Amino acid sequence: MSLLPVAEAQSRLMALARPLPTEHMPIPACAGRWLKEDVVALRDQPWADLSAMDGYAVRAAEWPGPWQVAGESAAGGPPPPPLEPGQACRIFTGAPLPQGADSILIQENAAREGDMLRGLEEALTKGRHVRPAGSDFRKDGLLLKAGSALGAAQIALAVLGGHGTLPVSRRARVALLSTGNELVPPGAPTQPGQLPSSNAPMLAALLAGLSCDVIDLGIVPDDLPGLVEAFARASQADIIVSTGGASVGDHDIVRPAFVQAGGSLDFWKIRMRPGKPLMAGTLGSAVFLGLPGNPVSAFVTATLFLLPLVRNMMGAASPLPRTAPATLAAPLPATGERDDYLRAFRTEAGIVSVTSQDSAATAAMAMADCLILRPAGSAPAAAGDHVTVLPLA
Repeated sequence: MSLLPVAEAQSRLMALARPLPTEHMPIPACAGRWLKEDVVALRDQPWADLSAMDGYAVRAAEWPGPWQVAGESAAGGPPPPPLEPGQACRIFTGAPLPQGADSILIQENAAREGDMLRGLEEALTKGRHVRPAGSDFRKDGLLLKAGSALGAAQIALAVLGGHGTLPVSRRARVALLSTGNELVPPGAPTQPGQLPSSNAPMLAALLAGLSCDVIDLGIVPDDLPGLVEAFARASQADIIVSTGGASVGDHDIVRPAFVQAGGSLDFWKIRMRPGKPLMAGTLGSAVFLGLPGNPVSAFVTATLFLLPLVRNMMGAASPLPRTAPATLAAPLPATGERDDYLRAFRTEAGIVSVTSQDSAATAAMAMADCLILRPAGSAPAAAGDHVTVLPLA
């Protein structure tokens, strides 16, 4: 089986995902999720011409006055009476203009004696310091497109648009399987030859910001019947993720266990470094991802494949990792026959690759805040050259 290019593997993985059912959830439960349908405004914003400053509502054509102050308008208060010619209305930020007023004379530019008012300094123009009705959005206008990520700004917009619930997908259920006879639970004593199981906690941390439900099924020894049974337990999830046992050694039994459990393999082995032995397929209605066992490879492949898969399944319009241009602060060697994803960090001088790119160097990985993408066959790069990076934070 030839090595699959990363972009093709990502496309094939996205095609395996079935969209999750839509549910209408209260606004507080929607943060961090994606819209499944377009959302339109149920009201105008602002609902009327509103004052943007504290001052007096007047007719600009009557500048510089005098005006007689008649009435007051405050946000949330009773509607102010209409203005007669020569009248002004005391007004506060966010309050509606009375009928007949078209501008706001701010209090710093006003001289008032009793109920008489005059303008000072700059001339007043029509519409000055006024937020026109519907200037933000109009009823029935599009607020948010399907596939939009629901962050703080989008939540505020939806609420101002009159919504108390939004159409989002059901939370994705992601089952994690950690394979290997050498693994022990986090915090447990380690004997010679044993290794703390770090992949599941790491993947759970990566998934924490995606509003999905993570099911950690624990450590599964390198035993074919046991792994087949673990796949059967995991098949109720939407996504099954195993780590370890995805290579070609005698103890790498994830692939045969997956097939024996009834799974259908779509692809195996990617033209990338680290992360070559990644595999993907389906088991019933679940999508399966077999990630490499060492944490660095698992981290990189999860960033490029698992996180986009969850986003896609939950309705994201743009599920793939975002990229950005950057400038190197230090040289890089040429690449070989696979795409390199180099752990790196950003400095004022530019991007610096971490000291060790060994796939087992987790201390170096913890320093990284981005990945440098170096396509296969790239020539050596010098300091000052432009590269493409995938931000990690």
